[in-house]
Amino acid sequence: MIILQASNVARRFSGVTFFDNISMQVQEGARVGLVGRNGAGKSTLLKMLIGETQPDEGIISMKKGLKLAYLAQNSGLTSDKSVYNEMLDSFAAVRAMEQKMRALEIDIANTTDYESVAYQNLLRQYDQLQYDFNASNGYGYESTIRSFLQGFDFDESFYDRKVASLSGGQRTRLAIAKQLLETPDLLILDEPTNHLDMKTLTWLENYLQNYRGALLIVSHDRYFLDRVVTEVYDMHSGQLDHYTGNYSTYMAKKAAKVLAEQKAFNKQQEEIAKLEDFVNRNIVRASTTKRAQSRRKQLAKMERLEAPKNESGVAHITFSAKEESGNEVLRVRDVKLGYDLQNILAEHLNMDVDKQHAVALVGPNGIGKSTFIKTLLGKLPLLGGTIKLGANISIGYYDQEQQTLDPNKTVLNSVWDLHPTTPEKDIRSILGSFLFSGDTVEKKVSALSGGEKARLLLTVLAMNQDNFLILDEPTNHLDIDSREVLETALNEYNGTILFVSHDRYFINEVATEVVELAPTGATFYDGDYDYYLEKKAADEQSVAQESPTGEATTTGIVVDYQQSKERAKEQRKLERAITNAEEQMTVLADQQTKLTEALNAPENSSDLGKLTEINNEIEKVNAELSDVEEAWAEASMALEEFLAEVE
Repeated sequence: MIILQASNVARRFSGVTFFDNISMQVQEGARVGLVGRNGAGKSTLLKMLIGETQPDEGIISMKKGLKLAYLAQNSGLTSDKSVYNEMLDSFAAVRAMEQKMRALEIDIANTTDYESVAYQNLLRQYDQLQYDFNASNGYGYESTIRSFLQGFDFDESFYDRKVASLSGGQRTRLAIAKQLLETPDLLILDEPTNHLDMKTLTWLENYLQNYRGALLIVSHDRYFLDRVVTEVYDMHSGQLDHYTGNYSTYMAKKAAKVLAEQKAFNKQQEEIAKLEDFVNRNIVRASTTKRAQSRRKQLAKMERLEAPKNESGVAHITFSAKEESGNEVLRVRDVKLGYDLQNILAEHLNMDVDKQHAVALVGPNGIGKSTFIKTLLGKLPLLGGTIKLGANISIGYYDQEQQTLDPNKTVLNSVWDLHPTTPEKDIRSILGSFLFSGDTVEKKVSALSGGEKARLLLTVLAMNQDNFLILDEPTNHLDIDSREVLETALNEYNGTILFVSHDRYFINEVATEVVELAPTGATFYDGDYDYYLEKKAADEQSVAQESPTGEATTTGIVVDYQQSKERAKEQRKLERAITNAEEQMTVLADQQTKLTEALNAPENSSDLGKLTEINNEIEKVNAELSDVEEAWAEASMALEEFLAEVE
């Protein structure tokens, strides 16, 4: 059953159409992801769906009596109540039932005429109320509250604290917990993974997979989308495309769709070119004019295909190290972390970072990841142990708080002042590749959005050409497209990377190894994020087998290590097949273009032997390209099916 639907809605600003003819629907129990570039219109559409604004055209309709909850991005609870009492409010109706049951129990106990109609009515009321109370989790709601608070990293020490005394991130986590406790029919979440550490994210993902209501989620967290959603709406170029499957499946299907559309468009353009060429050559000849007129009518009746829409506005990021470093980049021995000796966050930290490795630093919020980076950079005192940088190290630092940027400088001067000998036109050209052009280069840093500041910081890093990049949450404020561009740039970088990130998809794409920070030290994992999870799961299973109860003594993702390893191996195999096919397709397409140009070259027009040879080569390349495209399609389909099975 459809519980929420948008039919041909449009939004216009000052006479300019932002989008029109947008349609989508949410089924009962659906798991829907809404993705798209920053500024594509996702939040605008959400506000229409919840009734905050009305569309300029079209209709928004929802099921009568639908219980809908919406949590906007970075919106936290505002309350003077304690944390626990705020959560109790989610069960106000259940608690009212409980009070009524207690009152009925007193009335029943005070009644002596057991045969009276009034007494029988009391019993019937009590039985019905007890049934409703039990069905509404009346006997377990306090346990549920404690479970949710624990899942969102609020232990008992938070129960009596005022909500107003919490940090912004904590109040956002609490807002998500409360929305989930209220179990709406449709829960709409805008960037719910902000401010959540990996442990909390895992808890939330596991909970949402079994959530009874429907979900509509806007998120840049691709790992989260992969684990939670089963269909995706892609908002781009003023239109909305629908795909079934999780995020990875959507990406494979979108690539296949764009390729098919491009092939159909190219084929039609070739046909149009041939028809137009025939008309132009034959329209003036008496003997062929009728055939030319027939071709002209054919052209007029032809339904022209549009070229696949490929939005502009993706930054072109490139990092390169000007000078090579030594093989040993960083050595950390028995380090204590904290702001002072009275507030130690972690100790006994040991870590090695070697040349051209990409090391991800992970751990729960508050464990000291950013503190470690600031200590490494000399921004905080070293409380114990040693930190040693290798030979010829040049550090480039990305600050998640963006405080390394001077708010009073313009975009242009933020870069030019660091490289005063570089011509202004070159600085402007580089800024343009990071999407700063025209008047935007004259904007002050203080007037930039979070995403614009992120791109400016990346511009500075690219210009400095350091050989050791230290990145603290580099994907914050970046949309999915920008994150993918950044991943490619870092994978092609010839230097060394140490980074902190909550973006698990990003870690998988970039990290060659993972270091987990804990209060008692650091643990090294020689692989990406999935390997880190698999190894932790295997360790937990080993602990469970050794414990007397046979149960794991630590929380985490419980998966069968060997099965996960085989699944990951199979997925990588299919992904490699797709990548190899795409590379071959690119090479063959280039050969095809060159041969076609040679076939049409004036110098070859009278050489029949040469033309025959070229034509034979074209046929050979076409056959190879057809085979490779078929192999790509088979691998893509196999990956889709594999991901669907895993999901």
